[in-house]
Formats: sequence, structure tokens, C-alpha cells
Amino acid sequence: MRNARGGNNPNLLQAAKDIQKFGADGITVHPRPDERHIRYQDVRELRPLVHTEFNIEGNPKHRAFIDLVLETKPTQVTLVPDGQDALTSNSGWDTITYLDYLKETIEVFKKAGTQNSSPLPKKQGLTELNYTPNLMLIPIIIIKRKLSKIS
Repeated sequence: MRNARGGNNPNLLQAAKDIQKFGADGITVHPRPDERHIRYQDVRELRPLVHTEFNIEGNPKHRAFIDLVLETKPTQVTLVPDGQDALTSNSGWDTITYLDYLKETIEVFKKAGTQNSSPLPKKQGLTELNYTPNLMLIPIIIIKRKLSKIS
């Protein structure tokens, strides 16, 4: 949540406090490298205020994202392979092609005490799903494009 025109309306920190007060199980943020929505500094300021599950989504191919996760130590990190030009997250990891990379990255976060999850592509077949236990992802998110179109 971020006002693209600048300013502090809505107030992100107050919104997170209110959302938790109203009974939410957690807060999820997705800081992108271009910081067009939530900014890395927002995540740092939110961390001490979030007493429910704190989930940070992002692409670990950006070192700044890895550093942010290690610094803020969220409850969970969701690894999303979105590109710089993606309007929104619309795909998951090809677990065959990126198996070694994901295992290495997940190990970094596991050592820091953070639970990991990751979306899998909607075209995921049995071959790719057979690779996912090797990643120790809990939970696994399967992206279905049609679900995102339900209003």
C-alpha cells in the first residue's frame, strides 16, 4: 500500500497497526527493486510494529532484497521470480531449472530462522512438483491466473 503521488496518505504504519488490531493473522509486503509501492525503508519501519506473522515477498536475485530479509528477520519470506517490468507477480519458479539456486537461497534464509515459501508456475507438472520436496518450501503456493481475476 503506497500513495504513488507521495505523502503519507494512507499512513502505512497506522494501517498495519489497525489491520492487526482488527484480527488479521499477518502482514505481507512485497518491496520491489524500483520501490514503486512499498519501499525498503517502510519494511524496516514496519518490522517492530508487526506482532502477527510478517511475510516479505520478493525476488532474491536482487541482493538488496536478501539483505533486507536478513536485516528485518520476518516470520516468512516468499521467493517470487517477478521481473523488473512485471506489473504484478504472475508466475512461479521453474523448480527444475532453478533447483540449485533456490536450494542455496533458501538455505541462507533458513539459517537466519525464516520460513520459506515460493509460488510455482500454473503449468507445473508432476516432474516439477517432484523437485519441490528438495526445496523444503512450506507452504508451496501454486499460482492460478483465473483465481486472480475473481472479483
